[in-house]
Amino acid sequence: MKSKIPYAEVIGDPISQSKSPLIHKFWLEKLEIEADYRACHVKPEALEAYVDSRRADELWRGCNVTLPHKLAILNHVSDPGQIRDNIGAMNTVARTEDGELFGTNTDAGGFFSPLAELNLAGADVIVIGAGGAARAVLFALSRIKVGQVTILNRNVLKASALLAHFGLKGQALEHESNLPSAGLLVNASALGMEGQDELDIDLAPLPDDALVYDLVYAPLRTKLLRQAEARGLETIDGLAMLIGQAALAFEIFFDAAPPVEHDDELRKLLIG
Repeated sequence: MKSKIPYAEVIGDPISQSKSPLIHKFWLEKLEIEADYRACHVKPEALEAYVDSRRADELWRGCNVTLPHKLAILNHVSDPGQIRDNIGAMNTVARTEDGELFGTNTDAGGFFSPLAELNLAGADVIVIGAGGAARAVLFALSRIKVGQVTILNRNVLKASALLAHFGLKGQALEHESNLPSAGLLVNASALGMEGQDELDIDLAPLPDDALVYDLVYAPLRTKLLRQAEARGLETIDGLAMLIGQAALAFEIFFDAAPPVEHDDELRKLLIG
């Protein structure tokens, strides 16, 4: 039976691992908003048909976009915030009252939210990966004027191009290269995620006051974070960015701010 209430979705391939439905449903319930949020498995070849079908659905409020669609979705919706030029990847699509679909990116804000109180100006940073999530990370780093940025990626030319695109000084190295010293290390790749290869790196070059931030949230305690904890380094897990970007998207979809006073309860739900 077709839903008679407003709804939003998260799309990807695969999609069963997504925790977005848990997050948005939790907030909808707390705020007593009569709406729904669901996961929708969309294969790459079906992306255009999916977008067309939702454009005609007046109950559809939008969707979060995860792998592998963050780049491809740029070709199917309008881009009023010039996300294509600024970040180069979209993770959120919404529908206006007149049926127009537009995209934006809440990943950059979600990534930065747990770092907002830190002074990272001038700090050297290592970023692992050069995909859609890495683009959001690099965009955020370019806005807080960090120091040298090293990108580790299998495709060094792609990583070098991203440094130039975001106006960042640094270097691109092959994925297996030894780490330089840096105050912040960010894993913006899928390595370490359930069903993917492990991220196997030596953290010895990092100083004792370095911060390790893994965007992977399934599993939550990744091998990278366990290694960092064993060294006594500060860590941030993938739920921080996941909840942060979801909060921005929730406001777009449902025109209401998430109830942050329940964040501890939400985190326990996601871990459980």
